[in-house]
Amino acid sequence: MKAINKTSLPTEYFDKMYQENIDPWRFETSEYERHKYAATLAALPQEKYRNVFEIGCSIGVLTEKLAPRCEHLLAVDGSQLALQKAQERLQPYPHVQLQQMKVPDTFPQDSYDLILVSEVGYYWSWQDMDKAQQLILRSLQPHGHLLLVHWTPYVADYPLTGDEVHDSFLVLADKTGSLKHLTHQQEAHGKYAYRLDLFEKTASPSH
Repeated sequence: MKAINKTSLPTEYFDKMYQENIDPWRFETSEYERHKYAATLAALPQEKYRNVFEIGCSIGVLTEKLAPRCEHLLAVDGSQLALQKAQERLQPYPHVQLQQMKVPDTFPQDSYDLILVSEVGYYWSWQDMDKAQQLILRSLQPHGHLLLVHWTPYVADYPLTGDEVHDSFLVLADKTGSLKHLTHQQEAHGKYAYRLDLFEKTASPSH
């Protein structure tokens, strides 16, 4: 239920986090992240994707793991500090393009056969969530995949929870008929508390 009217977290929030610690969420070292990244990659139905868009790449740890499965990968983040670290990590992958972009205020014009929204949707307000969903639907190719992965416990700073993000896409899929829900995975045991949902863009809306 959209009861709390919070604004999206500003870029300054993340810049402050990265200034204090370039890996504030321990993407490089966390057991939780290793477990979740493995599940993320395992959930992808195709071994190779032609054109991929990763929203919120941070310092590029997941981006590096995703890179071998893409012909082209656009990975974006709002924080230039995070992207500087990602740039160092991804130098061996010339087919990966890194760009500073605050979604949904800015969104690429290209079309994609995979869009990844991992640990970023709960930073959006409901208004920005609605806008992001429409842009994602517009940019996802027919039969393209949309993969959502988010931490589910409540975080006071965040406008939304991981479950609210995923449930809103289920509502969108049911309302528009533009997305088919393929996979749901829920990990709710202590440090592994995350949720994964995979969708496929339908060739044409069913209703």
